[in-house]
Amino acid sequence: MKSLEELRIWQGARAFVNQIQRAAVSVMNNIAEGFDYGSDPMFIKFLDIAKASCGEVKSMLYLAEDRNYCSNEKASELREKSKSISSGIHALIKYLKNRNNE
Repeated sequence: MKSLEELRIWQGARAFVNQIQRAAVSVMNNIAEGFDYGSDPMFIKFLDIAKASCGEVKSMLYLAEDRNYCSNEKASELREKSKSISSGIHALIKYLKNRNNE
């Protein structure tokens, strides 16, 4: 091996981190895109996608932990953050649906 970039394990870890990053960015961007639509039904649709992306991040964190890409403590901490964000999204969806039924 002449360089770090030649290591398959490094390449795999890099690709994995990029996938987690894309899913996390998807959460943020779907919230923003849905908000800008200006209608509750479209906002709810995008919030559902954002919530699903939180699940994807949470799942990938288990994989990261299993493959020793991050410590158990860090993976657990990040899963809790993902769970908290997902719960907040769920609460907003519930509020928007209730508001439209009044």
